[in-house]
Amino acid sequence: MAIGKRIRFFRNRKGMTQKQLGELLGFLGKTSDVRMAQYESESRTPKQDLVKEMAHLLDVSPRAITVPEIDSYIGLMHTLFALEDMYGLKIGEIDGEVCLRLDKFAGTTYTTMFDMFHAWQKQAARMEQGEITKEEYDQWRYKYPELDTSKQWRKVVPSQGLSDLILQDLKPESD
Repeated sequence: MAIGKRIRFFRNRKGMTQKQLGELLGFLGKTSDVRMAQYESESRTPKQDLVKEMAHLLDVSPRAITVPEIDSYIGLMHTLFALEDMYGLKIGEIDGEVCLRLDKFAGTTYTTMFDMFHAWQKQAARMEQGEITKEEYDQWRYKYPELDTSKQWRKVVPSQGLSDLILQDLKPESD
């Protein structure tokens, strides 16, 4: 979806008019809805700092607004070709159905993308099983990676013996 369509999609999702969003962005009077109409029709392109502010007001990631051109089948195909080149995305067939998969031999790219896809799959499954609502699922997607809790950051606590050794080495030597 082009940037103008994404802005409109997220603005409508929040139940805002063009004028309301424009005023929140600091456009005054009549210019507020005119400016937003220009962005949504793509006769003007918002600068990156404005995209960040829009994203904040619409409660999404700036990347959710600036996704590649995928509003046509040809644009989508070229996006998929770029993903093949950049991230090792492969097309194949399983049981007579066309599928996309990650290339296991793409090294670090594979591991990183696998973790991201797995986190996405978990959230989709949670929604399908009724553990979260569609709204919560959409919030996770549109604010990704901010709301992704799949990475478990662990606090490492050294043993008391190791801690004592470190403290001993840090103490100044007495004369």
